[in-house]
Amino acid sequence: MNLTISGHHLEVTPALRDYVATKLDRITRHFDQVVDIRVLLTVEKQKEKERRQRAECLIHVKGNDLFAESSHADLYAALDDLVDKLDRQVGRHKTRLQDHSHETPKRLM
Repeated sequence: MNLTISGHHLEVTPALRDYVATKLDRITRHFDQVVDIRVLLTVEKQKEKERRQRAECLIHVKGNDLFAESSHADLYAALDDLVDKLDRQVGRHKTRLQDHSHETPKRLM
């Protein structure tokens, strides 16, 4: 699994990088077919302070791409919300991949 963390108008510190990596371990623990994860952390220069910190993530899994974004006043809270959204998306993708068809029983004659 390749993990790419980048920042826009923000320096990605080692503490922030470790926090993102530990949060995304939850997704890789639930679904092991993750190929690539790209995280973009931005600080937008808006007048409203409550939606200034933004986190986006693109996950490339086997057969599909999953995208989620979250905005909050605190970057860590935005990351928590982002990981919750991604966890739900990965769970739905995992259930879609499971084989739900059953074999028909053979006739007894």
